[in-house]
Amino acid sequence: MEFQNFILEESKKDYYKKLFDTLNEEYENYTCYPARNSLFHAFQLTPFENVKVVIFGQDPYHEPNQAHGLAFSVLCDKLPPSLKNIYKEMESDLGKPVNQNGDLTYLAKQGVLLLNTVLSVREGQANSHKNIGWQEFTDNVIKKLNEIDRPIVFILWGSQSINKKKLLNNPKHFIIESNHPSPLSAYRGFFGSKPFSKTNEFLKSKGLEEINWINN
Repeated sequence: MEFQNFILEESKKDYYKKLFDTLNEEYENYTCYPARNSLFHAFQLTPFENVKVVIFGQDPYHEPNQAHGLAFSVLCDKLPPSLKNIYKEMESDLGKPVNQNGDLTYLAKQGVLLLNTVLSVREGQANSHKNIGWQEFTDNVIKKLNEIDRPIVFILWGSQSINKKKLLNNPKHFIIESNHPSPLSAYRGFFGSKPFSKTNEFLKSKGLEEINWINN
């Protein structure tokens, strides 16, 4: 199923109508991120039929010139702490230097769906949109991905993401879980978890093209 068709089905549901009524008010009355036209950027870059890997984030970065619709990715030189730690683990895991410019679009174009479980946020207020309906929407996205009849890697970082494991029961898929890359928890199980090499080992074992994580 293409994402446009999925959206069409979701848009008929009451929760979705309420969600977008609330979003219209929020974007009208407050500065919110990402820009309205980037809310579904992850799905535009990584349509359902191309998904090989899913990485869950929580909600978008809430400062200017950061969020652009891809979990953990930024369009600025100042890297958020979680992204710094992701790059650190990438380099340690793969044993190679990584191009750390903040923009993870190169991963999205290779089939890595960078999915926040909440897709918008008010400026300066983390988690401010967590109760407006996004969770139901992204849970339905996860259920749809779970039904896809080919191997997909799901990378779950932190308790919020690991909680989504209950939606994943397709034996074709591969789940990697660890602590979150945030400074609060990275040293308690994220560093050394080797999610990037594990992903490529799984993809290779299924005859699928590996992800070029290092972007150079």
